[in-house]
Amino acid sequence: MIAAELLALLICPETRQELSLASAQEVDELNEAIRQRTMRTVVGKEVEQSIDGALIRDDRTVAYPIRDGIPVMLVAEGLAITPATFRVGAKA
Repeated sequence: MIAAELLALLICPETRQELSLASAQEVDELNEAIRQRTMRTVVGKEVEQSIDGALIRDDRTVAYPIRDGIPVMLVAEGLAITPATFRVGAKA
């Protein structure tokens, strides 16, 4: 989905933390939260559009969505991850 060379260059635009590609299970769980209308951006906006993938910040509190193969690296569009977001809390 994202070339390893590009992934190595991308960092969180807010905190400068490294990002990792979300697993298929994590993407499914994020999309389920979107379907259930419980997913919010970091600024509190309800997320309505499903995602193709995500880049998860090292502290696992924010995921930047990937839509149509393009990472959306805007702070305000980051998905706010809570402890309940993922059934599996371990880093993928």
